[in-house]
Amino acid sequence: MQLSPAMERFVLHWGEMGDRWGVNRSIAQIHALLYLSEEPVRADQIEETLKIARSNISNSIRELESLGLAERVHVLGDRRDHFKTLVEPWDMLMTIAEARKKREIDPTLAVLRACVNEMEGDPQTPAHALKRVKHMLDFIETLTGWYEQVRRLPKNTLIKLMNMGARIARFVGG
Repeated sequence: MQLSPAMERFVLHWGEMGDRWGVNRSIAQIHALLYLSEEPVRADQIEETLKIARSNISNSIRELESLGLAERVHVLGDRRDHFKTLVEPWDMLMTIAEARKKREIDPTLAVLRACVNEMEGDPQTPAHALKRVKHMLDFIETLTGWYEQVRRLPKNTLIKLMNMGARIARFVGG
């Protein structure tokens, strides 16, 4: 694959941003390359274009697949695997949000619930500590409940809500 200077800058920046978001730089760069490609891309094309080791490509593709951001596809007449990604930014956002919720929020909720249950039956736990953990649990459950409601809304409705910005506060009395 031949990248223009602007495409190369996009791929490099996406890698830097991925690193800041807690995603391996190579994973983010491969995602960017797949995003820019009109056709599915083979692993050897990724290796040649990004100068990344084949083992790193394999691991990165597996991670992108587990996040729902890459898909293995087959091309008629070619026995090799090809890869593609979502091209709609909104779909990417929702896919990433759901993956992060499963990896980060759900386990945190489970631990907080277990801690509250254990603290409630433990006379050595100070009341303020129990209160704070319950408060955190309530906060994350509220946030998660909001997320679940929002993610079920049609994309057009969500975009309208986002475009309304702070004006929506008028409707809820804020």
